[in-house]
Amino acid sequence: MDGANAGRKACKSRGKRRRNLRRAADRRRSSRVARRLSLDEAVDLYLAHLKVERGLARHTLDGYGRDLARFTAFLAGRGRADADDITQLDVTDFLIALADEGLAARSRARALVAIRGLCKHLVGERWLEADPAALVDSPRIGRRLPGVLGEDAIARLIAQPPDTPRGRRDAAMIELAYASGLRVSELISVPLADVNLHAGFVRVTGKGGKTRVVPLHASARARIERYIADDRPTQLRDPAVRALFLTDRGGPMTRQGFWKALRGHAARAGVRLPAGEVSPHKLRHSFATHLVEHGADLRAVQAMLGHADISTTQVYTQVSRARLIEQARRHPRAR
Repeated sequence: MDGANAGRKACKSRGKRRRNLRRAADRRRSSRVARRLSLDEAVDLYLAHLKVERGLARHTLDGYGRDLARFTAFLAGRGRADADDITQLDVTDFLIALADEGLAARSRARALVAIRGLCKHLVGERWLEADPAALVDSPRIGRRLPGVLGEDAIARLIAQPPDTPRGRRDAAMIELAYASGLRVSELISVPLADVNLHAGFVRVTGKGGKTRVVPLHASARARIERYIADDRPTQLRDPAVRALFLTDRGGPMTRQGFWKALRGHAARAGVRLPAGEVSPHKLRHSFATHLVEHGADLRAVQAMLGHADISTTQVYTQVSRARLIEQARRHPRAR
């Protein structure tokens, strides 16, 4: 009997502790709801979460910040001051206002992603009881195939820069971008120490701080090796600068600097695209499309591009089919 009584007392004690914990959680929840969160505080809280816990890149954070600043300005114009003032109608009307301003569907969809992320985070942190953006439909986006340069156009583009220190740097950057599919932000920031010419690979730190290894073919290695041996030492001013590619002043190459140089070389080489200018990202698209056209495994292409989702990479199979259809139309009986 004593054992049974002790067991009942222990169960009552555990039940009492659970009830006390629930009451404490309810008190914390009610005190949090009582202190309302301003819109600016809500955005700051979410962006800090994206930076610290999700580890998003600075450019991605800047994009989220711009979209959410635009949203909070819209809300302020409606007299909304706190996060729990946001309604589903506010979100819908904001998207309609963006459309009226002429913003493309893709840009409106990106803004909705930021708003959904904000609201979902606030619900998770118990600042909101319900998500006002959960049932808002995203704008429909047509699947746009990326612009791709032909292999001959790529060869002309790489051969265009003059045989000067700056020209050899530009040719090495174009060759590396096409040989590895790097994003322009990755290309300009790749450290010298992360390029292993002997083993034939480059180590890349991409979005979210994720690292991947991309192989380099012989032509890219030869151009980079000559640039490192002959030209980079003449550009280097501060030995502490780690970037592989440098400007004439000795600093790391910039996005704008490479974009301008690439555009100039493309114009002089007569390399054009039907829609839009030749850009660093077109080299990345060309890299992936040419690999797929030559039979590369889609998972391998995904790994080299640093895509988190295979569906993002699958667009290049559609590009290959589209290019095949375009070539088939050249047949004399196809007219």
